[in-house]
Amino acid sequence: MSLKLTDKLFLLSWKKLLLIPVVWIACVVLHNAIYGLFQSFFEPGGDEPFFFLLAVVVIPLYTAICLVYSLVHVVMQFAARSRSR
Repeated sequence: MSLKLTDKLFLLSWKKLLLIPVVWIACVVLHNAIYGLFQSFFEPGGDEPFFFLLAVVVIPLYTAICLVYSLVHVVMQFAARSRSR
């Protein structure tokens, strides 16, 4: 992956920082709505897995990766600036 694509995917911005909780809430609402509407299709005790996994695993993992990547990016930029002085 090129560096620009990696920065675009993982470097946090205000827009992305505000979008993450909105997407998480949308996944929770969709999970509950789909389960409520199609409860008869799920086996007893079953659950709708797709939006549940997005809300519980994928989005928090993506957030953690973005935070670490952004912190490393800022530290490396700070180190490069201090070395050039």
